[in-house]
Amino acid sequence: MAVEQHGAQAPALAGGQPARTGEQSRIHNIGYRSYDGPRLGRAYARRSLYSQSLRGAYGLGRSAKSKVLPMLLFAVMCVPAAIMVAVAIATQAQGLPIKDLPIKYTEYAVIMQAVIGLYVASQAPQSVSRDLRFKTVPLYFSRPIETADYVRAKFAALTSALFILTAVPLLVLYVGALLAEFDFTDQTKGLAQGLVSVALLSLLFAGIGLVISAVTPRRGFGIAAVIAVLTISYGAVSVVQAIADVQSSADAVPWLGLFSPITLIDGVQTAFLGATSAFPGGHGPSSGQGALYLLVVLGLIAGSYGLLMRRYRKVGL
Repeated sequence: MAVEQHGAQAPALAGGQPARTGEQSRIHNIGYRSYDGPRLGRAYARRSLYSQSLRGAYGLGRSAKSKVLPMLLFAVMCVPAAIMVAVAIATQAQGLPIKDLPIKYTEYAVIMQAVIGLYVASQAPQSVSRDLRFKTVPLYFSRPIETADYVRAKFAALTSALFILTAVPLLVLYVGALLAEFDFTDQTKGLAQGLVSVALLSLLFAGIGLVISAVTPRRGFGIAAVIAVLTISYGAVSVVQAIADVQSSADAVPWLGLFSPITLIDGVQTAFLGATSAFPGGHGPSSGQGALYLLVVLGLIAGSYGLLMRRYRKVGL
């Protein structure tokens, strides 16, 4: 309904002076129309959040400055694999007796752990810290998306980004091994073992990185904390393991590996995926110890998810 007044005596203004005659006042009820289009629901919102978070992990859809670091780290991960492949193919072409790659597929991520840790430290805070800093999380939950949807989308996106970062170099090694005419069965088996290892690593590192980053809205603090937990812990554990090995305490070496994320992955793949342990002296965990390693890894992944759920239930209130 619309109400219009034309030429009516205007009410007196403040101070008792009458308003000018001839003024018109109109009240229009423009109303609101209901939305008749398709309602895509929670599943669509969850997929959209996942895809945007995954793209953001490599700077896609963001400024050119945001693309530099993730793309640089991706290149750093792939370049050593490409060099190994080139050397293997060149050596094979010269007729020299070489039947395998210089390293196993399961060893690559352990060797490049510093690059992986830096990637998590740079992208985990980017994924969640801005939402906390600008207080946009409640806006997500005001739409048809719930806490579990947000946490799953962010967790899955960072895990996928890490899997791409760690799996692509393995595929480069695999293609190069086939071009060098190495044994197809051995290379395929090695690739499968490597992919299982980096999938587990991606889940673990993504969970730890997101939990740490969700504690504070300050991105700098999140980066420093993630580096400390993922990279510095590996250096500290490796030093203590080396000391134990030198002092003839080799039995303690596998137990010390429980205190660093990358050594946990190393222990799991040594026990169950036929990998050669990177522990000092090659003292990897036994099958029984490997079962404990696997339980700790799965517990950390599940615990990270649970902590994220609790954190965002509080934030969304």
